[in-house]
Amino acid sequence: MIKLQFLILAAALGLATSAAAQGDPVAGKARSVSCTGCHGIPGIRAAFPDVYAVPKIGGQQAAYIVSALKAYKAGDRFSGTMKAQASALSDQDMANVAAYYAGAAIQVEAKK
Repeated sequence: MIKLQFLILAAALGLATSAAAQGDPVAGKARSVSCTGCHGIPGIRAAFPDVYAVPKIGGQQAAYIVSALKAYKAGDRFSGTMKAQASALSDQDMANVAAYYAGAAIQVEAKK
């Protein structure tokens, strides 16, 4: 009996973790307001530390966005601005933002 209860609890926790890892695009849209300032403007270029085109992230794979955000937060990928932005995000925030940018709605917005 205890073994069955343990299995049920483990399954429930696994489902909760799986749902959280996928992210919520509605919550991601709300959390990505500061991202849009750079990543939502066609042709924007940054001037620090060098002049470079800011990548469009609409339509990018969610797993890639989460991986990049984690690398910026950890300091494995360098950008002062992105480190500051990523450091303010929890793992759930990252999953939500990634779900939003990977979604079909943002792809349509990016093409306008």
